[in-house]
Amino acid sequence: MTKFVIDAGHGGVDSGATSSGVNEKDITLMISKYMYDKLKEKGYPVVLTRTDDETLNPTDRVNRILSAYGNDPEVIVISNHINSSGTPTSTGAEVIYALRNESTLAQNILDALGNAGLTKRSVYQRRLPSNPNQDYYFIHRNTGQTEPLIIEYGFINNPSDLSKIQRNYKRYVDAVVNAIDRTILNSDMPNNFPTEIPENIPIMDDSEAGIYIVKKGDSLYKIANMYNTSVIELKLMNNLLTDNISIGQMLKVPSNNETDIYTVKKGDSLYKIANMYNVSVDELKKLNNLTSNLISIGQNIKIPSVINNTIMHIVKKGDTLYKIANIYGTTVSKIKADNNLLSDMLSIGQELIIM
Repeated sequence: MTKFVIDAGHGGVDSGATSSGVNEKDITLMISKYMYDKLKEKGYPVVLTRTDDETLNPTDRVNRILSAYGNDPEVIVISNHINSSGTPTSTGAEVIYALRNESTLAQNILDALGNAGLTKRSVYQRRLPSNPNQDYYFIHRNTGQTEPLIIEYGFINNPSDLSKIQRNYKRYVDAVVNAIDRTILNSDMPNNFPTEIPENIPIMDDSEAGIYIVKKGDSLYKIANMYNTSVIELKLMNNLLTDNISIGQMLKVPSNNETDIYTVKKGDSLYKIANMYNVSVDELKKLNNLTSNLISIGQNIKIPSVINNTIMHIVKKGDTLYKIANIYGTTVSKIKADNNLLSDMLSIGQELIIM
């Protein structure tokens, strides 16, 4: 599995480039911490070379990179920087990659930054003048078999670039992370994901998967943790191109065909949950080793798998009983009967049992 080391350029006594009282080291740390969070959400193993205003010499920085996950070609190193030049009109982002690597990931990142609103400068490699067989930058030269990239998000002494980065850095990091994610997925799936899943990708079929209905507050990262899997696996199982999910959406999840997971929310009781899934309270208590009927918000409750049983649909904007019936291959009258509905009126957030 791909692993990440995120390097916040400069730090401590090394402020990096400066302009108008702003230090490069502070911006790179801000960018790197957010990038760490976004990669973590996607389920990737990730570490930071520094988490505060710490001085790191080149040897310290390289040691932290190589000690994180070893000298492994599946480790991607992202070193975040802000450029500077003698000309305040210089503008735009650039990505520098190592001589040992191909340009694919670097180019995808730059293209994504361009789509996010930054001017694109170039993707390139830089050689050491005294030895053209070696990389110019130590972050490339001394990091073994890893795939290191230096990302320059713009020019700190260009007021327009600096303002863009300060206001929109989260947008730019999201673009970088999504570009990395797409590149990794596409490298594993050469047949143009997600139109067709190659046979060599270990994806569960429907008989090996359960169904999870997305609820308010859910994210792919949260659902992946529930089912002891990764965000990438969920995306592959469900042919998802992005991390965006919506309330009421059905997702395939790993299942043993015997139980699934329900997360308790405000207003729930064992009796209510049992009714949702057409089981008894005693069965739920036995399945979850509960000695009382007390449950708490956020608690995960095992339930009989919904795949051959009951589905809970959460009404979202635009839903009608007719539309929901078509989605699940049932009828309006059956949904009304199963849910004791006296009219066709629905409200957003309402829970409907689909049997």
